[in-house]
Amino acid sequence: MEEDRSVVPSLEGDENLIAAAQHIVKALETNKNLTNDARKLLLELGTQLSSISRAPENKEEELSEIEKRLNLIHDKVMNWEVDGEQLMIWDCGPDEANDYVKAVDEARRLAESLEGLSLNKDSEENALARKAHEVLQTAMARLEEELKHILVQNRQPFEPEHMSFRSSEEDTLDDGSIISFGDDSVDDGLQRDSVSRGAEEYTIDLIHRDVIPDLKCIVNLMFDSKYGRECSQAFISVRKDALDDCLFILEVEKSSIDDVLRMEWGTLNSKIRRWIRAIKIFVRVYLASEKWLVDQVFGELESVSALCFAESSKASMLQLLNFAEAIAVGPHQPEKLHRILDMYEVLADLIPDIDTLYSDETGLNIKSECQDVLKRLGDCAKATFLDFKSAVASNVSTSAFAGGGIHHLTRYVMNYLRTLTDYSNSLSSLLRDNDMDDPASSSPDSNQATEEDNSVNSPHYLSPISVHFRSLTSILEHNLIEKSKLYKDSSLGCLFLMNNIHYMAEKAKNSDLRTILGDDWIRKNNWKFQHHAMDYERATWSSILSLLRDEGLYNSGSNSISKTLLKERLQSFYLAFEDVYKSQTGWTIPDIQLRDDLRISTSLKVIQAYRTFVGRHTNHISDKHIKYTADDLENHLMDLFEGSPRSLQHSFHRK
Repeated sequence: MEEDRSVVPSLEGDENLIAAAQHIVKALETNKNLTNDARKLLLELGTQLSSISRAPENKEEELSEIEKRLNLIHDKVMNWEVDGEQLMIWDCGPDEANDYVKAVDEARRLAESLEGLSLNKDSEENALARKAHEVLQTAMARLEEELKHILVQNRQPFEPEHMSFRSSEEDTLDDGSIISFGDDSVDDGLQRDSVSRGAEEYTIDLIHRDVIPDLKCIVNLMFDSKYGRECSQAFISVRKDALDDCLFILEVEKSSIDDVLRMEWGTLNSKIRRWIRAIKIFVRVYLASEKWLVDQVFGELESVSALCFAESSKASMLQLLNFAEAIAVGPHQPEKLHRILDMYEVLADLIPDIDTLYSDETGLNIKSECQDVLKRLGDCAKATFLDFKSAVASNVSTSAFAGGGIHHLTRYVMNYLRTLTDYSNSLSSLLRDNDMDDPASSSPDSNQATEEDNSVNSPHYLSPISVHFRSLTSILEHNLIEKSKLYKDSSLGCLFLMNNIHYMAEKAKNSDLRTILGDDWIRKNNWKFQHHAMDYERATWSSILSLLRDEGLYNSGSNSISKTLLKERLQSFYLAFEDVYKSQTGWTIPDIQLRDDLRISTSLKVIQAYRTFVGRHTNHISDKHIKYTADDLENHLMDLFEGSPRSLQHSFHRK
């Protein structure tokens, strides 16, 4: 009868064992100083040798030996499955854990040996095989629980406030109130978050490092026992919960798209700012640390490691991305643009990190979703900006702006553009495809400023953001011109345009808008507001100063001055001056320098004309008819444009 080679070693197998043993002995003779790893291996070898009894002489004896060993393993495994409070093996010390691992590993080897036998359904071998698998199944369930327990009990606290790129504004979130065209505090409302963009990726200990060898031991044993799927799922379930907890610590709540769309802007603004901070920390610190942990635990099982990382982090990543998607599909409100661009830029910065973390095929879905959300955010930002341009164009007033000062729309638009300069690269990229498609960008005045320079500053060489910013300022200017027509007094309409165009030019000159709009744009707008100032002077003073001319003062048929006409002409001048004083002290020029310049310019013209007229006719005018001296008029002109109507109290009596 042929000998069963699956039970009794062959002669060739014996020779291989002897050769291996001789090799070990020779190595020990030449190397007296062993590493810890070598000592550990030899210790395990000794344990295995001590457990091997003499070779059985027949099949019955072999099966008896297997049954004996299997019973011992069964007892050891089942001792941990007693009723009542369940003790955790690894909590009882390394000796207990090592004994259990050895017993389970032996059960695995016995099960594999019995699987190799040609078993009949009712044979003794088949019964032993079933028992071995039952023991192994019980042990695997226990190891799964032990794995979870070690992962949970050894988690390290996560403290995001210690992160080096913590947002400096986290504890001072503004109320995010909606900023409308009528809001004077637009400068405060559109400040950009201090989002650090240079923070390096680094890892932290998510669990105590000293338990990683225990985790690796359990993982290797479960995979060797063909329970890899159960092992992976156990690891994924625990780490998934840990990642969810991380988002909770970072104050990222689960919200549906409908929830986000229903939120008031103040609440949503705060959530966006927390999201910006959270996703940066989550990807560059927590996910990087999670990736390191998974790689350490699963070792050479690279495909398993990638799968576990992708599956455990997928839900958390999708939670973050779903919030961004909800923002992207929301209404295109101008106050949201800065936050949307913040989200867009942060996610764009993180794409390389995400690609590195999810380099395996198992992470393709997450990488693809990140790219899709990034595109949606970009499309939303572009649409919001273009809608803002349309909103500026369609902003209609039904009444003139009191005092002729700087309109809320002008303040809003220029401060809005100023804050968008922080995003010039992103906006240029997003708006590149709209340069030729946007009708507003080809408005009559949008490119006129470039006529002075047909080279580097010509429209052909302007960046997309420059084209669109110039277009928007042109739209604003045309809107202001329409608003100026609402004034009954054309002088006030000129003053209104002067104030607003000057504000636009100064805002650009004294901010980063200068590099986008260009010096030629600033020069053109300087010329414009000066032109409006001259229009104001002509509209206000031309007719009044005409009263200080000699035309019509001479008596009919002679060269002598009519004192009566002279007195009436002077009286008419005083009355006209007083009317201007009464109305224009209530007008406003907010810029102090511009106000002084216009006062001085007006004063030079008026006072010079008045002095000349009075001096030329000093022999024909009685002092009692001189109501104001030149110094009086000059002082009164210095009261104009303060925004508080005043009246001259002097009375004038005809003689």
